[in-house]
Amino acid sequence: MKALSLPAYSAPDLLQGVTPRTLLLVSAGTLFGIGLVMVASASMGVAEAQFGSPFYFFSRHLIYMVVGLIAGAVVMNVPVATWHRLSWLLLAAAFVLLIAVLIPGIGRRINGSMRWIGVGGLTVQPSEFAKFAVVAFVSSYLVRRQDEVRTHWLGFVKPVAVVVLVVLLLLAEPDFGASMVTMAAVLGMLFLAGTPLGPYIVLLSLVLVLGGLLVWLEPYRLQRVLSFTDPWANAYDSGYQLTQSLIAFGRGEWLGVGLGQSVQKLFYLPEAHTDFVLAVYAEEFGFVGVLLLITLFCVLVGSAMRIGQRAELREAFFGAYLAYGLAIMLGVQALVNIGVNMGMFPTKGLTLPLVSYGGTSLLVVFGMLGVLLRIDTENTQALPAAKGGRA
Repeated sequence: MKALSLPAYSAPDLLQGVTPRTLLLVSAGTLFGIGLVMVASASMGVAEAQFGSPFYFFSRHLIYMVVGLIAGAVVMNVPVATWHRLSWLLLAAAFVLLIAVLIPGIGRRINGSMRWIGVGGLTVQPSEFAKFAVVAFVSSYLVRRQDEVRTHWLGFVKPVAVVVLVVLLLLAEPDFGASMVTMAAVLGMLFLAGTPLGPYIVLLSLVLVLGGLLVWLEPYRLQRVLSFTDPWANAYDSGYQLTQSLIAFGRGEWLGVGLGQSVQKLFYLPEAHTDFVLAVYAEEFGFVGVLLLITLFCVLVGSAMRIGQRAELREAFFGAYLAYGLAIMLGVQALVNIGVNMGMFPTKGLTLPLVSYGGTSLLVVFGMLGVLLRIDTENTQALPAAKGGRA
């Protein structure tokens, strides 16, 4: 396999001394800090009304944070080669969980979707784990079949067929947002691996046709699309959530109304601390705050891509593709959530990584960050050997 023709890996080349690791940690830490504050701010009214404690969701979010940090620290000590070796088992486990969640008595239906498995008093969302498993599997496949991917249609069709099976299980829940994010990450990885454009054109045509059919055949999806195009036409029905989100953005203006001063979070905006936490943030911190948040996500994704690029420079291709896939997944999920809150996309039910309330989502994102840090650690460990070899 041939690595990219990029500049040599050297410390002075690292953005004036700021390493991708530093940028990843600073951006992720800042985003989580913002999320911690906003979960508290956005959930107090609902938590007080439903559970008698304004800090109910905030305290649980703190617990998820501690568990997530522990999980991330553990994952950071797992060699990247281990994920390569276990990629098939991860994919098999993902299939088992995605099937189990659809079985009555095992899966829990919340808001019309069977996306959760009850474990004691907690709920686990298998789709979050499945997204990572798919990226790990495709990364392993690209290492083993890179020549076939670049020269033959079958090299493109095989991983896509596996991902389609995962997507079908996700759509059965239904979880359209997770399906889209997973497919986008895989297609991005295949593109970076050198897949010709022909298969993409064919697949895009099929996706457009099948996507149109899925929207047309499911009344709730069609209603979402129609309400998305003109939410104000049904401002108190199908367009209610989006109109309330847009009102929050409008009230925020340039600098926001101030932390804790949001009106929309007071039972006007549903899911204010989960899918639509950005709307409350925009109301309280305004356009400048939203711009800062978007910049932080750009830094996060860019630093993850740079970690993957450096892994590719040292011909650690599995780590490179894994970093690329995780970066694309985080970036696309953030983009979709931000777009939904702003009325650019139909409602998808996706959380904003590191910012929204959500146990499984938060734990998996911390795990992804741990994997990225491990890849960077191995990049750094390889640097002295590379220097010694050149000397």
